[in-house]
Amino acid sequence: MTRLRRKALVALFLFTLFIFGTMMGLRTLKPSDGFSDMAPGLDFEGGHPNRRRQPDSKGLTASSPRSQMGNGDTKVVFTRSDREYSIFYDVHIFYYLWYGAPSMDTKYIHWDHVLVPHWDPKIAASHAQGKHLPPEDIAASFYPELGPYSSRDPVVLENHMSQIEEAAAGVVVLSWYPPGVADDHGEPCEDLVPAVLDAAHRHSLKVAFHIQPYKGRTEQTMHDNIRYIIDKYGKHSAFYRFQLSTGRVLPLFYVYDSYLTPSDSWAELLTPKGSHTVRGTPYDGVFVALIVEERHMSDILASGFDGIYTYFASNGFSFGSSHQNWKVIKAFCDTNNLLFIPSVGPGYVDTAVRPWNNHNTRNRVNGRYYETSLQAALSVRPEIVTITSFNQWHEGTQIERAVPKKTATRLYLDYLPNQPEHYLELTRQWAEDFNKEKDKWLM
Repeated sequence: MTRLRRKALVALFLFTLFIFGTMMGLRTLKPSDGFSDMAPGLDFEGGHPNRRRQPDSKGLTASSPRSQMGNGDTKVVFTRSDREYSIFYDVHIFYYLWYGAPSMDTKYIHWDHVLVPHWDPKIAASHAQGKHLPPEDIAASFYPELGPYSSRDPVVLENHMSQIEEAAAGVVVLSWYPPGVADDHGEPCEDLVPAVLDAAHRHSLKVAFHIQPYKGRTEQTMHDNIRYIIDKYGKHSAFYRFQLSTGRVLPLFYVYDSYLTPSDSWAELLTPKGSHTVRGTPYDGVFVALIVEERHMSDILASGFDGIYTYFASNGFSFGSSHQNWKVIKAFCDTNNLLFIPSVGPGYVDTAVRPWNNHNTRNRVNGRYYETSLQAALSVRPEIVTITSFNQWHEGTQIERAVPKKTATRLYLDYLPNQPEHYLELTRQWAEDFNKEKDKWLM
């Protein structure tokens, strides 16, 4: 009897020890470091909300995304040993792929941009003409830390995605032309889109498309463009989709210079009864139009667009880009169930390509112009803010790293007394503030 009692006590002790060890082991486990392949909160029904993510080269792991808006999560939170590290999918940044250099393209592209003459011959005659001569003389007022690079260089692309991740802007808005088509000063680069998507995914970023105006763009060719983009890229894990308040999850497209196409033509594509509508089809989306003049608000509504963006970083340049008009535009959008997406930038100077346009220059003032623009955007409580731009060097709106540069004929502007990453850091700071403010709006 004594022996049985002793065995029972030993068994009870071993069982207790097992339970204690199990509990201590569970306490040391880390939360799942996975997140959805779509922007957080944008999973299709049945999708796993915390799909595992492979650790990147920085050793970051993703914790469970935290919701910032009622219609879906807008950020993913990483953890380092010393701090949290977030990327915000309601901060979108315009990105350009049109640059070329001899190392990858046999010649410079866009860095040698022509000096655009003024339409008035008398004014044009008083300004310089010709083309820039890289690498010392480039078509920009600032000089990139990477030099006059090629967008085809995979090292450059990886560096860019790393900088955008550093800035915490979660969606890269890619300037896009159809295959074989380019702007007047560039060459086709649509073949680079897969590399952009792959690089963005490695940095937990998403990619949306900024459809540019091209010769012959109509509502019918736009239908073809949308089908092409969704069919070719829609299944990529970096392809951006936006969750509407109705719960629908759709691709989001920005349409530059949308006002060049009449409203009744757009309506054939963007209204349910249009002759070749995308509404209710696999090619439906959230389509955002550019506002320049005040009258464009009613045109955009009649066209069937889902939202309005302002793009230009020069406050006062247009009705849409003027901060003082954003409350009016936002009220119009709220009344008509449209998204209002204000665009902010660190400054504006395009005199390296339009030497007669000095009156539209907006000095950076060491970042204060940028902060004023960001504050103006936050004051209208938007769901999304766009940054103009990551690398539109011709117009001096870039937040990409720039360095001081002086040559025999040029003295470039720079970010001094701040460091080359100053505007990346400001963007991250304001992205964090934006999301904190959105938390307050919901209270």
